[in-house]
Amino acid sequence: MVARVITVEPFDIVVFGATGDLAKRKLLPALFERDLAGQIPQDARIIGVSRRAMDGDEFRAFARDCLADRDGSAEARDAAAEAEALSRFLERLHYVEVDAKSDEGWDKLSRCLDSGSHKVRVFYLAVGPDLFDDICSRIGAHGLVTPLTRVVVEKPVGKNLASARAVNAAVGKVFPEESVFRIDHYLGKETVQNLMALRFANALFEPV
Repeated sequence: MVARVITVEPFDIVVFGATGDLAKRKLLPALFERDLAGQIPQDARIIGVSRRAMDGDEFRAFARDCLADRDGSAEARDAAAEAEALSRFLERLHYVEVDAKSDEGWDKLSRCLDSGSHKVRVFYLAVGPDLFDDICSRIGAHGLVTPLTRVVVEKPVGKNLASARAVNAAVGKVFPEESVFRIDHYLGKETVQNLMALRFANALFEPV
């Protein structure tokens, strides 16, 4: 059976925290897998953002190392096809050094995004919730929000109800609710996916 390929519009995805653990272990490998499956358009860009001092070549080397360490059955794949996909994927990668808590680097990010103003623009906040307000407010202040902009925030969204409300309010000042996507990648884990089967396939839990 041939897997169904879902086509998507051209996009730029801006990953804040691009040199962090989440990007290294989850985001970059996941994006590469989508590219390998043919689901990333030819002119899509992946723009890494963090405060670490590095250039584009260094970020691509960082990403290459991340992908070398990823889980998966690489042995069962066509080595030539994977090498070609890796080369294509690395060409998509760009890097901008930005300080979330100051205006340093934001003009450079703005210039980078100007060339893709017609595309869907996704800001992925792979950072702690304490930085959401700083990042979102500067995204708005530098005019980086377009009608095609989306923002993705990873859990935890705050440490308690009050801080969660504060974080959501900060994001909501810049992005309309329909453009905000809140992600808990643990809901995709196999154990969680099997909870429904556990509940409905066992008479023991019938009263629940």
